[in-house]
Amino acid sequence: STWGSEIVHMARKIVEHNGLTDKVTLIQGKAEEVVLPVEKVDIIISEWMGYFLIYESMLDTVLYCRDKWLVPGGLIFPDKATLHIAAIEDGEYKDEKIGFWDHVYGFDYSPMKKSVLEEPIVDTVDENAVNSSSSCVLEIDITTVKKEDLDFCAPFSIQMKRKDFVHAFLTWFDIEFSCCHKPVVFTTGPFGRYTHWKQTVFYTKEQLTCQKGEWINGMIAVRKNAKNPRDLDIKIEHEFNGQNSKSKATQYYRLR
Repeated sequence: STWGSEIVHMARKIVEHNGLTDKVTLIQGKAEEVVLPVEKVDIIISEWMGYFLIYESMLDTVLYCRDKWLVPGGLIFPDKATLHIAAIEDGEYKDEKIGFWDHVYGFDYSPMKKSVLEEPIVDTVDENAVNSSSSCVLEIDITTVKKEDLDFCAPFSIQMKRKDFVHAFLTWFDIEFSCCHKPVVFTTGPFGRYTHWKQTVFYTKEQLTCQKGEWINGMIAVRKNAKNPRDLDIKIEHEFNGQNSKSKATQYYRLR
């Protein structure tokens, strides 16, 4: 195991406490810099996921380790990930977060609204707020994916499940351990159990007024920020031609 933080000292105590010092070797350091006592490994295990799946994630490091050390046909856990998008009704919180700037202690701070809209919110969303189907916008097979594949552009189509307003788009990711004897899957979505990754909310400038069965079509583009690769630049386009409202818009966000 390679460890890049001070917790390695506690890990050594735990290994020793369980009588496994002859079986478990801990190496402290950055994965890109350490020297292993073996040329190749059979399995790589890493909890690499970040918010929005790839924000500040360690996937680049996992791919480096895969290409340098994993034997042909070796296993990676987890080995598959998918990113999903849906629509939500969230008028009360949007008004609290965005509308707040219209009147701040008697002053008009509305120029702030553009900047606030550009910042996605990482938070837990109630499953009842989701009012559309979901669409998968990214599939990652960690055994084959390349670093450049993590900048992506994908279309989406989501269908309204009820008559409702849409105030934002919501994203979450699912993770799969497909190589286990019995495949294991977990979700960070609003219909699953709570995880510290929560979900990511992208508020739209204008609300949509939708009927059940109507479709919202769009595109999401994601890339690392040129000045700070830790940040993500995200563009979401959508087009909606509903019975009660029509909308065609492009919004830019920065996850930082």
